[in-house]
Amino acid sequence: MELAQVRLLVTDFSACYRFYGEVLGLKPQSGAADGPYEKFSPAVGSAGIALQDRSVMAEVLDELGDTAAGHRSLVVLRVDGLDAYCEEITMRGATVLHGPVLMTDRMRVAHLKDPEGNLVELQEWLLLRG
Repeated sequence: MELAQVRLLVTDFSACYRFYGEVLGLKPQSGAADGPYEKFSPAVGSAGIALQDRSVMAEVLDELGDTAAGHRSLVVLRVDGLDAYCEEITMRGATVLHGPVLMTDRMRVAHLKDPEGNLVELQEWLLLRG
């Protein structure tokens, strides 16, 4: 398992984009200043901080309702063999809320919550960038 990113679920994407890119000086991956998603990388290290429009995750989980009062963060873990891993953690007491499902042509995901209600996304990368 590898920590892929900590994702912040935001309402004002543009303001947060400017803060992490211009104020903190993190490097945006794609330059998607208008969202709904962007990953920022520090000068050192492989894990990054990502921003995602909260309404996108509300659609995925179909549970957030009022996005202003909804979840604010999401821990993302990369795993190999997503289906087997979900079965394993279910046997250990986890409840998978969503997935495993295809999220993009490059990855499958599953979502769960920790005991405090924090969102966790498990990703299985299907294609790696060359």
